[in-house]
Amino acid sequence: MRIHDLDATMDETQIALAMEGLKTMGHARFESKHRAKDGGVWPVEVSKVYLPHGGGRHYAFIRDISERYRTEEELRVAATVFDAQEAMMVTDPAGNILRVNQAFTKITGYTSAEVIGKNPRILKSQRHPPEFYVDMWRQIEREGSWQGEIWDQRKNGEVYPKWLSISCVKGKDGKVTHYVGSFADITAYKEAQDEVVSLAFYDQLTELPNRRLLLDRLGHALAVSSRNKMYGALLYIDLDHFKTINDTQGHDVGDVMLQEIARRLRLTMRDEDTIARLGGDEFVVLLEELNADQEQAAAQAKRVGNKLMDVLRAAYVLQGKEYPASFSIGIALYREPAEGGIHEILKRADMAMYEAKKAGRNTLRFFDPAMQVALENRAWLESDLRRASSEGQFILLYQKQVDNHGCLMGAETLLRWQHPERNLVGPEDFIALSEETGLILPIGQWVLKEACHRLKIWEGDASAGNLMLSVNVSAREFQQEYFVENVKRILNETGANPALLELEITESMLLNNIDDLIKKMRTLRELGVTFALDDFGTGYSSLSYLKKLPLNRLKIDQSFVQDLDKDANDEAIVQTIIQMGQTLGLEVIAEGVETRAQCAMLELYGGHNFQGYLFGKPAPIEIFEQEFANR
Repeated sequence: MRIHDLDATMDETQIALAMEGLKTMGHARFESKHRAKDGGVWPVEVSKVYLPHGGGRHYAFIRDISERYRTEEELRVAATVFDAQEAMMVTDPAGNILRVNQAFTKITGYTSAEVIGKNPRILKSQRHPPEFYVDMWRQIEREGSWQGEIWDQRKNGEVYPKWLSISCVKGKDGKVTHYVGSFADITAYKEAQDEVVSLAFYDQLTELPNRRLLLDRLGHALAVSSRNKMYGALLYIDLDHFKTINDTQGHDVGDVMLQEIARRLRLTMRDEDTIARLGGDEFVVLLEELNADQEQAAAQAKRVGNKLMDVLRAAYVLQGKEYPASFSIGIALYREPAEGGIHEILKRADMAMYEAKKAGRNTLRFFDPAMQVALENRAWLESDLRRASSEGQFILLYQKQVDNHGCLMGAETLLRWQHPERNLVGPEDFIALSEETGLILPIGQWVLKEACHRLKIWEGDASAGNLMLSVNVSAREFQQEYFVENVKRILNETGANPALLELEITESMLLNNIDDLIKKMRTLRELGVTFALDDFGTGYSSLSYLKKLPLNRLKIDQSFVQDLDKDANDEAIVQTIIQMGQTLGLEVIAEGVETRAQCAMLELYGGHNFQGYLFGKPAPIEIFEQEFANR
């Protein structure tokens, strides 16, 4: 056999050159690959000698170095792992540090020279109690390893979180020879985790807990209160007229104000109280374990509410300007779980807050079960009201308007709801709700169309052709952009005489956008439509308004007429209204006239037009029209 039959790295030419070189050098040592009889190849170390005696001989000593290769490879891998990004530390069985890597120095700030021979206790942060480390080493002894999150301290004193793994290395006799610890700085991970928690559970503008976290804490508080039989309270806080600030000053100013509200709440409340922002200008304060007695707990909650009112309504200085503020606060006590759970408690506090708003704002109110019943009835009523609008359950009644001779001048159309279960429902039970929900718009159009249709029917009747019909118009209707166009369209569709249609407006309408109101009224006046100011004397009218408005009539509210013959103040008011109307060239009609004495006094003061039970109750059209036949 020849050498290249056994050597797997060189061909015959290379082998020949090497042998010639060996004659000069005399000996050589190198690594190569040996080809075995079975075709396998493995690393070898070759020692060669050339002896010139006897014509020259080459002697080669070959040693298998496969095991050495494997050991070196393992050492290279171990070195690479040890110098990886993860910090590593090796200690002896007594816990003295033997070796650390570069990542250890980068994370802790300690160099290798500073820690070798010392105990890893130099890294402790003092954040964990002694029991923590006792449990850790107990697990290492029992299972041979431990891993978990731990807080340590860098050389500069900074405390940081890390994920630590500790393993023990044992010899053939089973005894521990070394401990190997590896760890990674998880500060960035923790910050990201905190950010996720913040996004999920905290309001980003004020950094207060959000609705989700509030409900979680409320659930816990309710469980504790139920177990300890102690009352807690939920305070629902709403900034009055916040929309005005946003609309007039901009959302940036509004945001600054919300942040200031959050700051004041933090300063006022205890650390153990939960303060949350639900969104917009709504905040909630959760008070826990107030008192076992309901009255005492309510008194405590009220004291906190009053304190918050004082702190929150102090003027706000935002971007150099001062803004006044007022707040409405609703309070709901809790102790036992309610039907509907934590959401029901929040709902009750919300209801109470809206009651505070109804009471004039800038005040607080407690939840009352009767309030909930009323709100539930309101919800049912709204549902029925929507169905009534679509199913045509409304009817019009007509109440006479007469002059001082008893002659019929016209009528006021009065809306009633013919409910399938509750019989006839008066406007006081559904008009306000219909305005809040916007249902007043289709209802109002139906009323106006019915009145105009009736005027057209009467047009050919000699006894009714000159009668006027009064229709009440709500502020919500009048504020519609296309209100005037809608009135024109209905007049054109029905063919009614505009001069016989009177639209009644209320004094409350004069508070909002008076210029737009006047513009619409004048446009309709040009068509011939007339206007009456209803319930005069109960609202906010001023002489300047009366001078500007294109009115035809003033209607004296029935509250002044009812006690006209008993109350000197009412007598003076009625007399003044009649004189004012005469001075401004306006007709005056008195509502709610029920007795001859009232009628006589009105005539004495110059009143010549009347409406009330004395002359006829509101009646269906069939009964009202019988008057024509009887005249």
